[in-house]
Amino acid sequence: MKTTHKIVSAALFLSLATSVNAENKYNPIVNSVYSLSISPDAVASGMGDLGAATDPDVNSQYWNPAKYAQIESNAGISLSFTPWLSKLAPDINLTYLAGYYKLGENQSLSSSLRYFSLGEVLLRTSVDDEGYTVQPYEWAFDVAYSRLLSERLSMAVAMRYMKSDLISGDDPAGSAFAADIAAYYKQPIYFGREQGSLAFGANISNIGTKISYDGGNTSYFIPTNLRLGTTVHYPMDDFNSLNFSLDINKMLVPTPADTLEVTTNVSSIEGIFKSFNDAPGGMTEELQEIYGSIGAEYAYNNQFFVRGGYYYENEFKGNRKYFTFGAGFKMSMFRLDASYLISQSQSNPLDETLRFTLAFDMEGLNMLIGR
Repeated sequence: MKTTHKIVSAALFLSLATSVNAENKYNPIVNSVYSLSISPDAVASGMGDLGAATDPDVNSQYWNPAKYAQIESNAGISLSFTPWLSKLAPDINLTYLAGYYKLGENQSLSSSLRYFSLGEVLLRTSVDDEGYTVQPYEWAFDVAYSRLLSERLSMAVAMRYMKSDLISGDDPAGSAFAADIAAYYKQPIYFGREQGSLAFGANISNIGTKISYDGGNTSYFIPTNLRLGTTVHYPMDDFNSLNFSLDINKMLVPTPADTLEVTTNVSSIEGIFKSFNDAPGGMTEELQEIYGSIGAEYAYNNQFFVRGGYYYENEFKGNRKYFTFGAGFKMSMFRLDASYLISQSQSNPLDETLRFTLAFDMEGLNMLIGR
């Protein structure tokens, strides 16, 4: 039982990558608590899984909590649901709850709770063994504080606790603490007589402890990540507008010397600095570890939305490459969004992934009730 959690972790990780003819060049970065890297909401995932510098919304907690300080509404809450790896199993899913509250014009509090269920897993000790089922899961809870430092710049810090129970029974569940540091800058720009905007965002997420499933004898890195992004808002006229966005990411986790090396003796903080120059293939491999997304959103009267995007990851670092599409509808008190993923590879288990998000604007809801 002491090694069963490794089997589940490896199975989950390998299911995310399509096969490539790499001849020992396939060397993805390995970390635990993978569910922290899953895009939780349908708005961002409809644009290729990005959100560092997109317009602030209720789901900014995951992408860049510094955006909450510049959000217009005073409070909001949302619920998202993602059937995950549905081509492999029907009972793997991610549920995500997020919300925020503005403390004034310049500061906000926000929080989120995510629960990732891996469904039922059958374990056997031998071929003839009838085995028994377990229900692995991971969850994380975080709280963030964001503040406007100037007319255009805001920053945020977030604290997070996570728990990963991959095997129920004798093996203990793993837990870890982490923090995020984020910044968001937005300035107006003009397209002729129309005023648009240009925004930049940055978020270093999951800076924290390592996680262990055997009482501390073996520890694993959590998915520390650097996200940088920019968004251009182009108003076509009084009713129609376009957003164009770009995100790039770098995992701040050491590169394994080979695909079988899952852990390392370096600390999590040391691993952040080590991650920039430790790839066995030198700078060429370091550049392969940068992955990113591009996306666009069309909005009519800030009520109807159509989105599209593309996600790219190098073939030797995971090989996730897919297009995403999404749509949404917004009223004064609520909005409903959905997204759909189309993989470039038919063998990719992420293909045909659906996400749904229902969000409520508490200010609009209070006005409706007050009537």
